[in-house]
Amino acid sequence: MKAARPGDNFDAIDTPALVLDLDAFERNLQRMADALRGSKVRLRPHAKCHKTPEIALRQIALGAAGICCQKVSEAAVFVKAGIQDVLVTNEVMGEAKLRQLAELSRIARIGVLADHPLQVQALAAAAASHGVVFDVYVEVDVGAGRCGAAPGEEAARLARLVVASPPLRFMGLQCYHGPAQHRRSPQERAEAIASAVEAARTTRALIESWGIPVERVTGAGTGTFAHERDSGVFNEIQPGSYVFMDRDYGDNQRGAEDVVFEHALFVRTAVMSRATPARAVVDAGLKASSVDSGMPTVWQRPDLRYVKASDEHGVLATPDEQSLALGDRLMLVPGHCDPTVNLYDEMICVRRGRVEAVWPIAARGALL
Repeated sequence: MKAARPGDNFDAIDTPALVLDLDAFERNLQRMADALRGSKVRLRPHAKCHKTPEIALRQIALGAAGICCQKVSEAAVFVKAGIQDVLVTNEVMGEAKLRQLAELSRIARIGVLADHPLQVQALAAAAASHGVVFDVYVEVDVGAGRCGAAPGEEAARLARLVVASPPLRFMGLQCYHGPAQHRRSPQERAEAIASAVEAARTTRALIESWGIPVERVTGAGTGTFAHERDSGVFNEIQPGSYVFMDRDYGDNQRGAEDVVFEHALFVRTAVMSRATPARAVVDAGLKASSVDSGMPTVWQRPDLRYVKASDEHGVLATPDEQSLALGDRLMLVPGHCDPTVNLYDEMICVRRGRVEAVWPIAARGALL
């Protein structure tokens, strides 16, 4: 059962459905391209956000150098679609995953991260066994407290190990500060990235003092990319959510120099129950919109508040009986776009009141 087909009227889209406003989406793509024009910083957008080859191809057509993926199986989908340069922004362990990584390296340029000597050993063994070369980036913990070697000597020693482990090719440093993306005030974001930039700068300088070139310092996200772009240290950025935006990014306070991206991704939903004047229930619950970053908001309806989600139900607080009727259609702005996209097989692309295209979310569920 399809929610919509190309040519359908917007009002005919069945619910719940994942809907992309093509005009807003295309403006977002262009604004990011414009934000990098004239700089020496490359765009390598993160595809874990959209998991959709059509979007990656459009990003590359506008100048992106390649894409990021988070999982090997995700990368395989994009390589199959013709993407020739993919960085897996994760550490990869396990024979099956390393074998697939090597197979992909026969077709495309593949990068991968390391933050421990045993990973370097495993990558070198897999590359040698399969006769391929991996681009290896040392991941540096610049403040996220997740993966990454400590800045400075620990990360530098790992870089030296990569250089001494053919057939690996040391490419540079992965320096991503995830939590900084959602620090609400511009000052908080700027301070977090200033610290991250200094960690990246000192680590790069130490590696280069040992005679090892650092071709790339990569990282950044939608919430902070302008700081990394202007740092003089990063020469590649990895924003992903800018193509869609979500409620959580929308909650960030804008800085004077911030690039403004629009909400382009929505969950189309319908009122299925109206038991009391103070409550309406829609057919988009936990299986239609992720709430890990908080509840969605109701697009262009400040009088309505999404207050609770269960598997197939979303509960809205309503001001009165007249505010909503059974069968009314609404658009939700998901709290977090990445896991919301992963709930759907297709993205319904609309323009001027009609369905223009239906894009497969081909990397949905690519968890290996």
